[in-house]
Amino acid sequence: MKRLHYIQHVPFETPGAILEWARKRGYEVGHTRVFLDEPFPSAGEFDLLVLMGGPMSVHDEAQYPWLPEEKAFLRDILGDDDRPKVFGICLGAQLLAEVLGGEVFPNRFKEIGWFPIELTKAGRAHPLFQGWPETLQVFHWHGETFSLPPGAVHLARSEACENQAFIYDDRVLAFQFHMEVTPEIVAELLEKSASDLVPGPYVQDPEIIKGQPELYSFCHEYLFRLLDAFEKL
Repeated sequence: MKRLHYIQHVPFETPGAILEWARKRGYEVGHTRVFLDEPFPSAGEFDLLVLMGGPMSVHDEAQYPWLPEEKAFLRDILGDDDRPKVFGICLGAQLLAEVLGGEVFPNRFKEIGWFPIELTKAGRAHPLFQGWPETLQVFHWHGETFSLPPGAVHLARSEACENQAFIYDDRVLAFQFHMEVTPEIVAELLEKSASDLVPGPYVQDPEIIKGQPELYSFCHEYLFRLLDAFEKL
């Protein structure tokens, strides 16, 4: 039995469509919901680890005691000889960037809503993205970004944010953006994180965000392709 384990940082940022993919691919699913003080798994308990997003910063260790614990857990996992696959999304991507030697800092712009990403030359050539268009409309909700860790391959950028995705050692994948979201997740983000919606060139009005339902199934189609390819690396 294949095993997927996800780490969830707040109640309203769930794995969304990733759980549908896992169910269809025959995965047994476990979770660590840090907001409920659930324990981190031991090495060897999963084949794929998914790190979800959250409104906090990787630097907020004093406010969130689980942050240093999660970073220590990730350092152990990334050094594990069993070499599980790891996929980080938004905050999860920033945690991976920091643990691997990059830096996390405020982005020049907040990026909230549906905006295109563009694959880099390395991204277009990578096996993960065969058959993808050069640009893809995806969902964003972030104010911070990361520098590329040493040895990472830069995969995607957007107008608002240069480092949107990287892969490290062909087993650690990090996306600043969201392809897993559902209408329910986005509705909760709009409610729980409404204070983020300050005027800016890359902050969409809530009605525009909610008014593009066709983008969910489009993102999920390419997310499923990506995860299938990631399994095979």
